[in-house]
Amino acid sequence: MLRRSIFPTRALSRSYATTTHPHALVFLEHRQGVLDSGSLSALTAAEQLGGKVTGLVVGAPEHVQGVVEKARKLKGLTSILHSASSQYAEPLPETVSPLLEKLLSGSTPFTHIVSSTSSFAKSLLPRVAAKLDVPSVSDVTSVAHDASSNSTTFTRPIYAGNAIATVRAPSSIPLKFFTVRGTAFTAAQAQDSSQAEASSIEPVEVSDSPTEHIKSTFTKSDRPDLGVAGRVVSGGRALKNAETFASTLYPLADALGAAVGASRAAVDAGYADNSLQVGQTGKVVAPELYMAVGISGAIQHLAGMKDSKLIVAINKDPDAPIFQVADIGLQADLFEAVPELVEKLKA
Repeated sequence: MLRRSIFPTRALSRSYATTTHPHALVFLEHRQGVLDSGSLSALTAAEQLGGKVTGLVVGAPEHVQGVVEKARKLKGLTSILHSASSQYAEPLPETVSPLLEKLLSGSTPFTHIVSSTSSFAKSLLPRVAAKLDVPSVSDVTSVAHDASSNSTTFTRPIYAGNAIATVRAPSSIPLKFFTVRGTAFTAAQAQDSSQAEASSIEPVEVSDSPTEHIKSTFTKSDRPDLGVAGRVVSGGRALKNAETFASTLYPLADALGAAVGASRAAVDAGYADNSLQVGQTGKVVAPELYMAVGISGAIQHLAGMKDSKLIVAINKDPDAPIFQVADIGLQADLFEAVPELVEKLKA
């Protein structure tokens, strides 16, 4: 696989504490008190740096303490900073970034700032990095820190996953910002023996935020969450319409205990909600089983699922590109094959 090396070398004038021992600050996201699975993967990545790891939790007063108590037991965390404010109830980059800037200004002990590759973090970390005049690396799949040179090397996919870039952040970059691809790192687990020290920090009030949170709309489902499911059944444009998509895929997903996904073509056609989109511009998944039903296998879709452990494709077109990455391929009419498969699974 093609590998490209990128070496940022621009000198920086901002002064920071110098140390060869990494100390990572991990932004721990949560939704109404429930820790995000991507943040647990980011914690694992931070632990691989080989130094101290501090977690940062922000949120509404009624949620923060519960999240902190859960986070204190996570493997790899050495300490936790938390800040509670009503303005963090629905966090926005414009309201959270001043707090992060304050923590990282002056003689900060932190050397790395880590988060999952979520929509929020992809806006927050580059914003703060730009304010501090340092670069940010996104969607990394591996990380290694060299204490002797105080440099950190990352790998990240480029060109829709067809190439891997190797990026080295040298010691001249005092703060190294990066976001983590959740499927590339195992989620950190809770341990009864772990009890990270927790400290409260004052929020930085923002009175003139240019952005206001109006509402959050979520797709409710009894099926597993697409981003972390061990099994995924995805459908493409060949499913004709939303009704056929549901009547064909949902019974199969339920029989397998799987999450439901969709190709961009299916989402654009209105067959499925955009929260179910798998691919370069959707979610990146790496389940134990990925079933592609009526999906041709465009490069943008493959970028979001080709790291799956077992790929099964059902398509009546023998030349469909999906068969080139599939471990098991069935050339058949999906409207005949899927109901028959559901019957056998239920038998």
